[in-house]
Amino acid sequence: MSLRLIFMGTPDFSVPTLLELVAHGHEIVAVYTRAPKPGGRRGLQMQPTPVEEAARKLGVPVLTPKTLKTQEALDEFRSFEADAAVVVAYGMILPQAILDAPKLGCYNLHASLLPRWRGAAPINRAIMAGDAESGVMVMKMDVGLDTGDVAMAERLAISDTMTALDLHDRLSRLGADLMVRAMAALDRGGLQLKKQSEDGVTYAAKIDKAEARIDWSKPAHAVLRHIHGLSPFPGAWAELSDVSENARIKILRCELAKGTGAPGEVLDSQLTIACGEGAIRILELQREGKARMQASDFLRGVPVKPPMRLS
Repeated sequence: MSLRLIFMGTPDFSVPTLLELVAHGHEIVAVYTRAPKPGGRRGLQMQPTPVEEAARKLGVPVLTPKTLKTQEALDEFRSFEADAAVVVAYGMILPQAILDAPKLGCYNLHASLLPRWRGAAPINRAIMAGDAESGVMVMKMDVGLDTGDVAMAERLAISDTMTALDLHDRLSRLGADLMVRAMAALDRGGLQLKKQSEDGVTYAAKIDKAEARIDWSKPAHAVLRHIHGLSPFPGAWAELSDVSENARIKILRCELAKGTGAPGEVLDSQLTIACGEGAIRILELQREGKARMQASDFLRGVPVKPPMRLS
């Protein structure tokens, strides 16, 4: 057996779920995604979303409505006569009429252990907050912000070496498998739902670029989680003293290191930087306007040593 599904998603995170649903025999009757945006060199080319690119290769109809609140949009959505809708990082609020249209409801894949980190940036916030674990959940959607009843969940430990991109990729694959299992259970009539607890609710606000500047007065472990939680985008940054050109650097990966000194002080020639407590060693970085690089490659061109500072 298989379900007639509408798939709704936009970024890279969504693509594995779409592909796995197709691979497991479900009929994707339509894909909803955000409209193409200017991109490429000088922003002259319209770039389709990763989900649109995947859907075109599958030969599935693609729709990019600006709103789902009109009667025309609702009628079009209903015309697909879907059993259910699968929503993975679509980026648009679904009104109640849309949620009610599929026979069996709309199901969202969310990249956190709800009710912790409801909202836009759960992957980044989990790492930045120092959470020991994250995960993915499938929930039946309601009109609230990630407040629907939970169907299934999978947990994943967060290590000190894991960046937001690392966790993103792991949860994307884990979530695809979880949604396949959820749709199989829904098809059998055996999907069990459980209301979310209202204890421990936190909200994952969208990342503001103003947050990206590194505060070296914090303990090393907090600095590491801040760096990894913002890697690769928008990228935690600092300014290197005594370098006249392209002084701002984004730090993309680091590790805890031994050492003490004034916050931001360069402790050795291997990019070990003092924090409020302890130190970190920079492993990967990016200068303004340049490609990301290993710290060892950066040091060949820019000798960094005490008493230089990162401010």
